[in-house]
Amino acid sequence: MAQKAFAFVLLAAAAAMLAMATTAAAQNSPQDFLDLHNAARRSVGAGIPDVVWNATLQRFAESFVAVRAVNCDLDHSNAGYGENLYGGPYAGSSTAADAVGSWMKEKADYVYSTNTCARGALILCGHYTQVVWRNTTSIGCARAVCNNGGGAIISCNYFPPGNYPDERPY
Repeated sequence: MAQKAFAFVLLAAAAAMLAMATTAAAQNSPQDFLDLHNAARRSVGAGIPDVVWNATLQRFAESFVAVRAVNCDLDHSNAGYGENLYGGPYAGSSTAADAVGSWMKEKADYVYSTNTCARGALILCGHYTQVVWRNTTSIGCARAVCNNGGGAIISCNYFPPGNYPDERPY
């Protein structure tokens, strides 16, 4: 009887872990990233066009996060694309929604009238302005679990890139 109970507990734990992994994967699909980006772009209210998925950018992002997953380093690639990085503390809960939501929080720091960040440095609102950059037409994103137990890393790449000095995002 004890063996059956133990087997049931193991089976239930395995099912729960599979459900969490499936949920995390389902919340990081290309469509999830697209939907979140396009909702953010529409929220600006300036007639910003939707972005489409770009398989080339996706492959680049997948390759990039695979390398960065070794230590979860958030250094940018400087590859000529626009790029937003997100480092989430928990591998299972670091989703597309977490990343895009984090970048969109920077909207509060963007001052359209002066085209600056409220607290100075572009890094304080540059993720937001890249998400809503009017001339960006396509994105590709990827996520990887960090090898050092440090959570997960998400990279979204943008073409054409944004955040040009003295240009407004919309």
